[in-house]
Amino acid sequence: MPLVDNTGLPSYRRLREEGTEVLEKNRAQEQDIRELHIGLLNMMPDAALEPTERQFLRLIDSCNRIAQFYVYPFSPAVIPRGDGARRHIDQYYFEFDALQEKGLDALIISGANPISLRLENEPFWEPLCQVLDWAGEHVTSTLCACLATHAALKIFHGIDREPLGFKRWGVFAHRPVDRTHPLVRDVNTRFDVPHSRFNEIYSREMRAAGLRVLIESDRAGVHLATSADGFRFVYFQGHPEYDAVSLLKEYKREVVRFLTGDITEYPPFPEGYFSNEASELLDAYRLRAMAPKASQTLIEEFPEKILSTLVDNTWRDTGKAVFNNWLGTVYQITDRDRRVPFMKGVDPSSPLAHLL
Repeated sequence: MPLVDNTGLPSYRRLREEGTEVLEKNRAQEQDIRELHIGLLNMMPDAALEPTERQFLRLIDSCNRIAQFYVYPFSPAVIPRGDGARRHIDQYYFEFDALQEKGLDALIISGANPISLRLENEPFWEPLCQVLDWAGEHVTSTLCACLATHAALKIFHGIDREPLGFKRWGVFAHRPVDRTHPLVRDVNTRFDVPHSRFNEIYSREMRAAGLRVLIESDRAGVHLATSADGFRFVYFQGHPEYDAVSLLKEYKREVVRFLTGDITEYPPFPEGYFSNEASELLDAYRLRAMAPKASQTLIEEFPEKILSTLVDNTWRDTGKAVFNNWLGTVYQITDRDRRVPFMKGVDPSSPLAHLL
């Protein structure tokens, strides 16, 4: 069944305009259909706050209509916000205390835009520690995206992310390396995943900590891993939630930073992302931007509209398949009428015994 608009979140209106079916809460309550309640801890900066909502809502909606999906966005109050984003959060987001009392079947934790070299110095660190500690005892499965993965592995296993010395940026080929796990059931044997980060946690460190590595890339490293029990925590280093234009918008932001003097080197293309036609357009633009005394009026001339028709999404189907497997497994584990804490370990009487 579809998403349920339980908050009035503007992102639901946007999804309806795209053709997604979103039920009003009163209509949903009239139907005798199983519900899944999913938290979304959104730690992204203001400009990415609502796009991140929509990206994860689209993935949740793709999950074979197995239930009515109620999504509860929340965000730590300590993250610096502008007035617009603060109003949005105050009007449409939930308080973590209320969600603890209500209970959740599953939890998604977004990435964030780091401002410190050490994760422990980030403003979201303490609230994130509290959420992860609670989720480990009370949520069937928690999915961590990118920086949230790095933070969780630091908290749970003492693993420090390692600076790459460059930006891992682009679309990279991946393969499943553990096809027995239900999260990668029926996914392609080769597929793309976007990455965008300056730091890495390597496969050897994950395996040494007892994690199960499920998807890797020769060039981009681990994309998907889980906690040792196979499901309580799910870790992404890549970005299966990205839209087709997400890397384009990120590239444009870097170009704008060059034109305004915030950075001195013109940004390289995200690897494996732009087509030949798009690259030719951008090369021509780069020559103008790097000319002596280039005007900041060039910002308005960035060919974003044309480029948006020239980029492809080569990762969404696999991302949907993994999300479908994730929430499908949550659906099987959770009791029909109540939230149940995840059972530590897998014993013969556990609901996970026949899955993992």
